[in-house]
Amino acid sequence: MREPALKAGLWVKAQLRLCNVNMVAAYISRKGDPDAGAILIRLDRLDGTSTVLSQVRTAEGARAWMRGTGDAPVADAEADAYIKRQAKFDPDIWVLEIEDPNDAYEPDDDIV
Repeated sequence: MREPALKAGLWVKAQLRLCNVNMVAAYISRKGDPDAGAILIRLDRLDGTSTVLSQVRTAEGARAWMRGTGDAPVADAEADAYIKRQAKFDPDIWVLEIEDPNDAYEPDDDIV
């Protein structure tokens, strides 16, 4: 059974607020559907590399995150290309960018 979920726009705004409270720079680089848009989180290491997390559902229906760009950080250009491909596939997608040079950000759900 699927757990109740926050609307995408509300979840993104909550993450921005949490980042702000923790003094972590974050911004929305792409606004998607406020109710049900998919969400990507780009973790910018500020050294020319990034990791992109993509929101997914597990087999049990729970929310989780997948490393869309692989286990290791990739060049910013690769991260940009991944986001661009996803936006072509789903024009309602949200992109939350977080400046995370110390690899400190932890998403609210498991990474699978």
